[in-house]
Amino acid sequence: MANVVSSYQINRENDFLNLSVDYQEKFFSTGRIPGGFLKRESKLSNYEILISRLVDRALRPRFPKDYCYDIQVNISLLSGDKSISPSNFACLAASSALTLSDIPFDGPISEVRIGCIDDKFIINPCIEDINKSKCDIIVAASQNEIIMIEGKMEEYKINDIISSIKTGHNAIKSHINAQNELLNQKNVIKRNYNKKIDTNNDLYMIMYNDLYDIMVVLFKNHSISKKERNIRSSEILNKCLINSQYTNIAKDDLEIKKNYSIIEKTIIRKLIIEDDLRLDGRNHNQIRDISCEINLLPSTHGSALFTRGETQVLSTITLGSRYDEQCIDGAMFFGYENLMLHYNFPAFATGEIKPSRAPSRREIGHGNLALNAIKPLLFSEQIPYTIRIVAEVLSSNGSSSMATVCATSLALMDSGIKIKNNVAGIAMGLIKNDKKYIILSDILGDEDHIGDMDLKIAGTVNGITSIQIDLKITSISYEILEKSINQGYNGILHILEKMNKIICKSNKNYKNHAPHIIQKNINPKLIGNIIGPGGKNINNIQKQTNTSIKISNVNGKDILEIFAQTKNDLDNAINIVDSYITLPKIGNIYDGIIKNILSFGAFIEFMPGKEGLLHISEISSKRIDNINDILSIGEKIKIKLIGIDQKTGKFRLSKKS
Repeated sequence: MANVVSSYQINRENDFLNLSVDYQEKFFSTGRIPGGFLKRESKLSNYEILISRLVDRALRPRFPKDYCYDIQVNISLLSGDKSISPSNFACLAASSALTLSDIPFDGPISEVRIGCIDDKFIINPCIEDINKSKCDIIVAASQNEIIMIEGKMEEYKINDIISSIKTGHNAIKSHINAQNELLNQKNVIKRNYNKKIDTNNDLYMIMYNDLYDIMVVLFKNHSISKKERNIRSSEILNKCLINSQYTNIAKDDLEIKKNYSIIEKTIIRKLIIEDDLRLDGRNHNQIRDISCEINLLPSTHGSALFTRGETQVLSTITLGSRYDEQCIDGAMFFGYENLMLHYNFPAFATGEIKPSRAPSRREIGHGNLALNAIKPLLFSEQIPYTIRIVAEVLSSNGSSSMATVCATSLALMDSGIKIKNNVAGIAMGLIKNDKKYIILSDILGDEDHIGDMDLKIAGTVNGITSIQIDLKITSISYEILEKSINQGYNGILHILEKMNKIICKSNKNYKNHAPHIIQKNINPKLIGNIIGPGGKNINNIQKQTNTSIKISNVNGKDILEIFAQTKNDLDNAINIVDSYITLPKIGNIYDGIIKNILSFGAFIEFMPGKEGLLHISEISSKRIDNINDILSIGEKIKIKLIGIDQKTGKFRLSKKS
């Protein structure tokens, strides 16, 4: 079910479309009751936020640029098949609702997911096929135009990506036809609305002519930083706000500010597309200076600092046990995740002042984008740890998410986690007019703001692992798309060359202070020996050795996992566990502890949980009148296993042997 609402009150304060999209999967839709203390749906999960963002980014470019009324889209899963991902159809539902509404919307549009199994593309694959697929790509489009792309893949070549996008676009056309058929059943009249900025050509032309030369000098000054440029731009704007020539014509300060913003954008775009002059003096395909450093923080299990221009990200690795896995409790999926990437973008990274609160949707989305780029390169079967990656953005002027990919790749190699190749990411931009276009590599924040496309691409020397494309114009051709990906991949190869000089293979060993972990197959018949009555044995081992022990079934095999903070603790735990699962062997000599003494002999624990009888006749070759004169409870003695009763399983021990 999709519902859309737009206010009738204009919001002229916003320079952007105030659109909010909320996607939620109701637990009743799959016959589940939410876990945890609260037995009702509450805030959106990270997964639901990511789907909300996918729909938001597809819808946003299709609203008129001068429409400044608040819009809210709510999408709810009311009934779900657990074998099929409902997120495949969220955008289709939202577009259908908008198409049937009176809200101005350039639709219909839709989204599809593309998978690839046995070199064949599959549209909207089932969940089981998604897990086996070589790619997982979301494409949003109208009848004739691509709007948004996001996906991950296993080191794809560029032509494979283009083929998958075209396959998805063809499938979307049937969704468009279905929505048009629905629209034909209803007489929809779109509402009239007041535009964001009332046209004031006189004010615009006066300001443009007055400011052009001043702004050109400012934007051609490539020696200053983004901060200095913003300060000087603010000074120019403040003078405009007290210029009587402008204030006499303008309705209010807001009109002057918005005209100033349009003029600033127009001049920057003109310098780039006509003169190939970027704000920092680079040409269109040049990458900013790069520096990398690993093993910065002595107490982390892996760390790296990646700097590209004014963008800097510190990435750290923390290794934990299976008990540290994240529980995913959703309507469609319940399970555990042992790989997490948390991306933090504090306000100070861009010189702003904002309160620190819970992660924003942008932070969750960018963290997922970076994780998608890295995940295909990890040797997951060889990694027994739960891995938490934290990316701290320390400074930002252009694509901190792609800098996160670079920093995380280096940090993983530094930690000793096995990763096939280094992964690098880059953000690409586009400036396009009716006659010409120019593709920009490694865009700045301002270039992203005034540009027509935001393309983020990550990959290795062997191919591309993730891609994200957002358009701010109606459409681009496949020719421009392919050239942009090509130019971006060339930039990736340049960045990888810098990264590989620092580290190009994962360290052979984990850090000395990293936790130690071992996994071993175990005979199902012996699991009870380790656990003991009421968990007595396993709890005692963990307490004595300061370790965590977990027994789980992985791919049909029973796996014992021991997690310890030091190697000594790990070795001690292994020895005790081995003693529980090692079968007693006749003829072996054991260190025993006397547990009880009777007149005819003593009961001795010679292995954890295993006791045998040392008969009085097997204590010594000499006659013994009183056994208590020879033995005492708690005494440690060496004994030999001389027999096992086949019927009862009782053990016979000997000291004199």
